Amino acid sequence: MTSKERAELRKQANTLEPLFQVGKSGFTPGVAAQTMEAFNTRELVKLKVLLESAPETPRETAEKLAEATGSQVVQVIGGSIILYKENPDLNNENAAKKKPAKKVKPKAKKKVKPGGLSATSRAAAKRKAIHRAKVEERRN
Repeated sequence: MTSKERAELRKQANTLEPLFQVGKSGFTPGVAAQTMEAFNTRELVKLKVLLESAPETPRETAEKLAEATGSQVVQVIGGSIILYKENPDLNNENAAKKKPAKKVKPKAKKKVKPGGLSATSRAAAKRKAIHRAKVEERRN
């Protein structure tokens, strides 16, 4: 995984809520099973390790979980762990759900008179000329 891919995954995981917590029991087969279950419906999983009661550090827990689930550790910050495991089934479903892009109609061009200016531009030019004339009158 490249650093750009990791950065994109961190960005996506920023809004995720932790799915579950790893507590005083630490890493157990139940935690691994629960994580594998989560990877059935998503590719990115965020977990919380309770720092005061967990027997292992969050980094150790993340490495064990990644090994047990076949996933990759994206980030470990404080007590938060972010794991990623690509799921080809989810990618195919998402691609099938996407709607084809709509065709965008080109905007109608403004009608320009032979003088070369549109009605809006002519009105603005007229206002400027009136303003200049008033300013000139005040000077005299």
